[in-house]
Amino acid sequence: MGTAEDWRGLAVPGWAVKRVDLWRFLDCCPLSLAEFGAALNREAAATEGRKVLLGYSMGGRLALHALLELERDAPPTDWSGTLQPRWDAAVVVSAHPGLDEGREARRATDAEWAAMALKGDWGEFLAKWEGQSVLSGAAKGLGDRRNLEPRRQAVARSFMDWSLGVQEALTDRVEEIDCPLLWVAGERDAKFRELAERVERGRNAPSPFELRVAPGAGHRVPWECDEFPAMIGEFLERSLS
Repeated sequence: MGTAEDWRGLAVPGWAVKRVDLWRFLDCCPLSLAEFGAALNREAAATEGRKVLLGYSMGGRLALHALLELERDAPPTDWSGTLQPRWDAAVVVSAHPGLDEGREARRATDAEWAAMALKGDWGEFLAKWEGQSVLSGAAKGLGDRRNLEPRRQAVARSFMDWSLGVQEALTDRVEEIDCPLLWVAGERDAKFRELAERVERGRNAPSPFELRVAPGAGHRVPWECDEFPAMIGEFLERSLS
């Protein structure tokens, strides 16, 4: 239930931050995870300079699809004909790489969330969402989720089009990402820390990958861990210098 404004406090020295409104991709019509990846890559291709893709939670899953969609949607070439990657590096935070089983049950659960988001009382919907144990913890700097009510159709659609139940399991495909990738999980977020460790263990390729555990943080790492911006800055300096 995040917004682009949640990232207004993120500052990484030497980098400008462009906040992406994910809900606009679903404002008019359905859009699959792969279609989102292709759409975001087209926007990135039109932007000059070095680019780092950062995604948290659902945004992290969307980031993975953008990075992997490059396998199907070849990046542009420079004057010599050499392929140029659209992303110089990527940071994925508290993301689920995909279910090996239980997708049908997850689709059913997300359909219930979609119905609540679209037609239910918005305050009750938010209270139930925030009441999930995975979201417990003190988060600083998050925007007011009540402001998302005018976007409730897009929010509801995300539970259908971007459900974990329709996502393929990407654990074995992460090694296809050839740009430097930093995967971050919160120390107190046992489920997503284990998922991140599983991704790390399952890798067979030498592509650049780092796993960092954010000390003291739960699922909402960017807003629970004061060290998060420095963590990104160190990774980028080390990977892109």
